[in-house]
Amino acid sequence: MAQQHQMSERRTSVDEIFDYLNDEILSLRLLPGDKLSEAEVAASFGVSRQPVRDAFSRLAIKDLIVVRPQRATVVKRFSVREITKSRFVRSAIEKEVLRRAAALCNATHADQLDAAIAEQTRCMDGGDFDKFGQLDYDFHKLICDIANADFAFDVIQAEKSKVDRLCVLGLSKEDRMPELLSDHSSIAEAIKANDPDRAVEFGMKHLSRLDETIEAIQKKNANYFEPYE
Repeated sequence: MAQQHQMSERRTSVDEIFDYLNDEILSLRLLPGDKLSEAEVAASFGVSRQPVRDAFSRLAIKDLIVVRPQRATVVKRFSVREITKSRFVRSAIEKEVLRRAAALCNATHADQLDAAIAEQTRCMDGGDFDKFGQLDYDFHKLICDIANADFAFDVIQAEKSKVDRLCVLGLSKEDRMPELLSDHSSIAEAIKANDPDRAVEFGMKHLSRLDETIEAIQKKNANYFEPYE
């Protein structure tokens, strides 16, 4: 945290600090259980402590850090209970979204799905891992739009963000892309065929990819998880 950061004129210091720490946590450059010093962060950005407190508050709301009065602020450890809860909520919502998307998909939607899969394929072939991540986001948003349930996407993303760090600890980006693309292609084909049962089947298979990863990480890095769960 000793490095210095330059502020852009169009963004507030709170935004800058939040985005920086959010990225550090999600990328696991800051690990579960790592301590965060309000004073050190303020010094590295050349600001007072108040913007840091505000950024910490936003990170706490996002469930990424634990702010403890009179004690060190720490990067939040994984909670098996919270992961289970998050995936339960996301699964329930995505099942309904996939059913609705399959029922409502028309020729225009089918073209949009084809274009999305083609773009993901180009990204994978070109090894553009960062862009693939954005296209993954766009694909799930498109399904919600097709289902006339754009409001559901906010909930899905909120729940997804709670397990994103686990994805980083799992397969490398290079290994994940073919698997994700295959899942997305199967989901898209089922939606285009107006087959809700198959859409849900492939969608739930897609979500289940993380099960073995969670179990393996918990065994290998037990200190990343909340104790006594």
